[in-house]
Amino acid sequence: LVRVVERAMSSETYDLLKRPDELFVILRAHRNPRFVEDVVREMLAGAVALYSDLPDDTFILARQVNFESIHKHNVLAERSATMGDLRRELADGAAARAISLSAWLDGQLSPGR
Repeated sequence: LVRVVERAMSSETYDLLKRPDELFVILRAHRNPRFVEDVVREMLAGAVALYSDLPDDTFILARQVNFESIHKHNVLAERSATMGDLRRELADGAAARAISLSAWLDGQLSPGR
């Protein structure tokens, strides 16, 4: 999962950078700009590709928070769906329905399932 998340970003992330390395990271990120929504979409597509053997009713949630340093607010994007809905969305382009974790759990735990 870590690789899926890292590949979704504009650039690699690092805990600590030396000054000469900062330019490389900044230039790379600017060549591949992504909004938080783009990152969430890439994470979901990466998870669907990597875990193709998971059943259609598997719940998946992706969340990205950018802690802004130049704005007065942080930016958040979040998306959840089942693997089956995401597979169909990736195949035909029709937006998958969003489902919350609590709604998915209610469906999974309901009697007769």
